Amino acid sequence: MKYYIIAGEASGDLHGSNLINALKKEDRDAQFRVWGGDKMQAASGNLVKHYKEHAFMGIVPVIRNYSIIRNNFKLAEKDIAEYAPDALILIDFSGFNLRIAKRVKPLGFSIFYYISPQVWAWRQHRVYKIRELIDRMFTILPFEKAFYKKYNYNVEYVGHPLLDSIAEFKKGFTMEKQEFLEKNKLSGKPVIAILPGSRKQELQAQLPIMVETSRNFPDHQFVVAGMSSLNREIYTGCFKDFDVKMVFDQTYALLSFAEAALVTSGTATLETALFKVPEVVCYRAGYFSYFLVKALIKIKFISVVNLIMDKPVVKELIQNELSVQNVNKELNKLLNDTSYREQMLQNYTKLEKMLGGEGASLRAAQGMVKFLDQNSNQT
Repeated sequence: MKYYIIAGEASGDLHGSNLINALKKEDRDAQFRVWGGDKMQAASGNLVKHYKEHAFMGIVPVIRNYSIIRNNFKLAEKDIAEYAPDALILIDFSGFNLRIAKRVKPLGFSIFYYISPQVWAWRQHRVYKIRELIDRMFTILPFEKAFYKKYNYNVEYVGHPLLDSIAEFKKGFTMEKQEFLEKNKLSGKPVIAILPGSRKQELQAQLPIMVETSRNFPDHQFVVAGMSSLNREIYTGCFKDFDVKMVFDQTYALLSFAEAALVTSGTATLETALFKVPEVVCYRAGYFSYFLVKALIKIKFISVVNLIMDKPVVKELIQNELSVQNVNKELNKLLNDTSYREQMLQNYTKLEKMLGGEGASLRAAQGMVKFLDQNSNQT
């Protein structure tokens, strides 16, 4: 069968690549055409557009790049129609993906959504659009099935694919700490990881504050988890005169040896928790974007860790609360308050048990192939 897959950011690229590999196991004749990143390109061999070309965050950047976004819609619609897949698979990235689903729905192929848009957080009316456009939703967070059930929409909970990604990484990762430090020209000081996000706007909003905190912890080395999909200058422009190091495309290796972490809200908060690294969540958006979203949002937390656990497991420093003083205070607790640190680690263990175990990508692939086979038999 032919699959067309669209992901719009780094985490979607990771989960999309694992889904592609799982689909290959379930469907030996599987063919792919994708929008994603380096990982999906490697898995599929058929990349149409890289996510870094169309990942715009916030209202102002979207308005500024409206012509690019409009052209991407036209390209996607035309390319999907010409490829004529058996299934279109949408991964998160709801602003783009739900519009594409509406445009191509009349073409008649199956449309799957893998990793639900955060409709439980805000703009819940989108559930009705999802119910109309999406043939099958495959969710990864334990509370999403109950949420959708309230709207009379049955979804399939497959568990979180990060468990697969991390397990696969750990199986093949044999590097010792000293080797990692020498490879990246790092000192022997304990490591504080900085995970500043995957978008330019995120970096410029949060990274300078995260980096400045390093002045207060001279006995530790602060290491930024960089991504090669972004120019190095975007990172270094936030460093100024601070003694901060960088590693590129080695986030999991960095977390393997980190004593604590400063993390931008998003999937990275969950990754950090699954590596059992105590963390503080740092998030700041543009003034207008933040207050507009705040007026609409319907959740108590912004980090995935706290959302799943439904309690403040990790400290969230949001908008004006994100200051060097506050980061310094929380990081000091993570490093020096033994009971505080241990309580967070115990909550991490409970969190992992709630995520459904390994095999999410395979379960999603099996559900998709089963759906397509059943529809084929009916016709």
